[in-house]
Amino acid sequence: MDRRVVITAASAISPIGHTRDDILHSLQNGISGVKPLRDDGLLSDHIHSQVFGTVSTEIDFDFERKYRKTMGPVAFYACQVVKEVIAQAGLTPEVLGSGRLGVAFGSTHGSPTVQRGIYETFFSKSQKRFASIGAVDYLKSMVHTTAVNITKMFGITGRVISSSTACTTSSQSIGFGYEMIRFGRQDAMICGGADEYDTTTVAVFDNLLACSTAFNATPSRTPRPFDAERDGLVVGEGAGAVLLEDYDSARRRGADILGEIVGFGCNNNGGDLIFPNVDGITATLRIALEDACLNPGDVDFISAHATATKMGDVIEAQAIQKVFGEQTPLISGLKSYMGHTMGSCGVIETILTLYMMAEGFVAPTLNLDAVDPRCAMLRHTPGLTDYPLKVVGIQNFAFGGVNTCLLIRKL
Repeated sequence: MDRRVVITAASAISPIGHTRDDILHSLQNGISGVKPLRDDGLLSDHIHSQVFGTVSTEIDFDFERKYRKTMGPVAFYACQVVKEVIAQAGLTPEVLGSGRLGVAFGSTHGSPTVQRGIYETFFSKSQKRFASIGAVDYLKSMVHTTAVNITKMFGITGRVISSSTACTTSSQSIGFGYEMIRFGRQDAMICGGADEYDTTTVAVFDNLLACSTAFNATPSRTPRPFDAERDGLVVGEGAGAVLLEDYDSARRRGADILGEIVGFGCNNNGGDLIFPNVDGITATLRIALEDACLNPGDVDFISAHATATKMGDVIEAQAIQKVFGEQTPLISGLKSYMGHTMGSCGVIETILTLYMMAEGFVAPTLNLDAVDPRCAMLRHTPGLTDYPLKVVGIQNFAFGGVNTCLLIRKL
């Protein structure tokens, strides 16, 4: 069985907005969601990077207590976007509980906020330290907390996949969901990822000297993908979910089709766990093109991973050139608007790309004032550009050497 797979609903909670209109407004007006790092009274004074991709939207999580009690902040984000996707698609409880609809959803760590509380309790000097750990704290902090809280809240009984591969978490989720439907294992999949605000995440990358520090006083000027003055990534938060369906069933029920997934590439560099690898990324892009039966010249636009690290952008640019040559499509780094939303970046960047595809424009890389000569071989989007996108690629690469590429076609 080799079925066509389409995206029929999407929702994102991002640093540049929650609703589709708000996100489009930010993209079309060059509005950044990067803000000063919030002071949580724990680590922020010891972190060099003082900027963060912050969700500023107030969200009314109107979940019943029986669902809330097993949820940390990351699960709240996840369940909210899934709730919105289910409402958009008009999925009934019968469909959700049919066993033919599954979930592919993940996060980088589970809930680091809850995890930190557990560790502090374990290492305290109190004789009653273990008794103070809540009965559901593990359910809030475990790495698959997003996926299983989704299944609990919405009564989903199909397959569960919970990827946890840092920056490729949600793009893997979409890719794995695509394969589940394509090969007949499920008829629909809710796919995505989420990550919450916590300074420990910033501290990890700050300690690796990977974070932006030069623009602490002017947060909106960073990150700067492909720019000569880029100085590192900006950690962010957010969530996104998409509904994937078999094309024929989506057409029969009159679903609004946002795009068709035509290719997915995923592999590992098989080497260094931190630095990206040109050959590994190149192979991923070629796998996706082969899976989609497309030539490089068929792709109109690439949402680059583009974290704004000094070597990461250069290596990605080299890989794109090796695959596409003189047929390089338009390129934008959407993290320039939001920072790096960790496990949710792939799905959020997919959703933003779908929005641009629907509206017929491409948002440029924010803060790209002077292109690094080592990245100049790419076809950078010169400014807000009206462009009829037909085939787009979303690229993500993660610590551990995991690489992904999704190819989506407009119908």
